[in-house]
Order: sequence, then C-alpha cells, then structure tokens
Amino acid sequence: MPGLLRGMARTAVVAGTATSVSNRVSRRQARKWGAEEAQAQPQEPQYAPPPPAAPAGPSPQDARLEQLQNLGKLKEQGVLTDAEFAAEKARILQS
Repeated sequence: MPGLLRGMARTAVVAGTATSVSNRVSRRQARKWGAEEAQAQPQEPQYAPPPPAAPAGPSPQDARLEQLQNLGKLKEQGVLTDAEFAAEKARILQS
C-alpha cells in the first residue's frame, strides 16, 4: 500500500506541476498576443466627439413677426375687426 500511495502522490505532483506550467504559458502567450494586437490596431480616441449642433429654431422675434403677419391677413380677409386686431397686436408685442 505505501508504494501505491507514493505513486499516487507522485502523479498528483506531476499533474499539478504540469497544470501550473500550462496555465503560466497560456497567460504569457495571451499577454504577448494582446500586446501585438494593440500595436497593430490604430488607437481610437478615448473620448466621444461632441454631437452635432442642433439646428437653431425660430427666434422669438421671428415667431412674433409671423403671428403679426397672420393677424394682418385675417384683418384683410375681414375675419377680425379693427378693435380685435389692435388687441391681438398689443398682446403679441407684449409677449
């Protein structure tokens, strides 16, 4: 029985050593290949470029001008009276 136990212990040591060496070689190769790939690939910037600027919407003055033009058309068509036109015009210009 001692011979069998000694043989099993020797096998365990050899297998453990082989596993350790194999793992070490695998890690070393992975680092080497990773370094080679990093050198081969161009470096990408570490930041994201800013998004494109949003198109500028109409300014408040443009919006008021458009409202006044529409108001003038309504008055010309006879939809609004002079008093209604003047009241709406004053409201638009105050906002």
